[in-house]
Amino acid sequence: MNLSISEKLLYSTLRIECFDSNNLCSTGTGYLFKFKQDAKNNSYIPVLITNKHVIKNSVIGRLTFTKSSTLGKPLDNEHQLVEFKDFENNWIMHPDENVDLCVLPMAPIFSQLKENKIDIFKIEFDMSLIPSEEELNNLTPLEEIIMIGYPNGIWDSFNNKPILRKGITATHPKFDYNGNKEFVIDAACFPGSSGSPVFLFNENGYTDKLGNTYLGSSRIYLLGTLYAGPQHTAQGQIITVPTTQRPIALSNIPNNLGYVIKSHRIKELEELF
Repeated sequence: MNLSISEKLLYSTLRIECFDSNNLCSTGTGYLFKFKQDAKNNSYIPVLITNKHVIKNSVIGRLTFTKSSTLGKPLDNEHQLVEFKDFENNWIMHPDENVDLCVLPMAPIFSQLKENKIDIFKIEFDMSLIPSEEELNNLTPLEEIIMIGYPNGIWDSFNNKPILRKGITATHPKFDYNGNKEFVIDAACFPGSSGSPVFLFNENGYTDKLGNTYLGSSRIYLLGTLYAGPQHTAQGQIITVPTTQRPIALSNIPNNLGYVIKSHRIKELEELF
């Protein structure tokens, strides 16, 4: 299919619905990735990547896929819901408890769908999108980024599409923020965006740190996975309000910053397979 880079990104994520033992639902974001890919791309292990806290304490999980036509084109209005039992235990956790990443092996799911003669349309990322140390060193501290996900669970349910958000790097991706293998972005980050892939993305040209301009050239790197963001509290005086409203004395306000786990930590997950 003749899809632009940004159009392909729309098919790379899945909205993750999690239900706990009290049947309370929470949502997060996952993105599809290829592990152990051979040189000719004939074989690989398909996985879904998200944060550990997204699926924590989940008993039931749900993923919604976009169906594909027999010609391999997406049927945007036709979806396939897949439900999991004992959802949390299906995931493989990053061995470092301080790294908020986990993966779900997708081969059994794809095989079952194929056995049921259900074709799905998907775009999977691979290791070629992870920037090398040299490529990170060639970036400027201020780069354009996009984040793909489901903030506050918001999505285009009719077309099964995520929300695209744009921002900039708030710290240089080559540095380890506060000594951790993370960096910070300046973008609107809300619950539900956890697990969102963060890309450096220039679709129609860019300028490197030496001032060289590449008109009409595209550039895309998978920089990392959003997992958290700072918030501050706002405290106010309780006043009399109509009975149809609830008095609120304290609220959390996002700082429009996000903490991103660097993408090379995905390689540590691949080593588990």
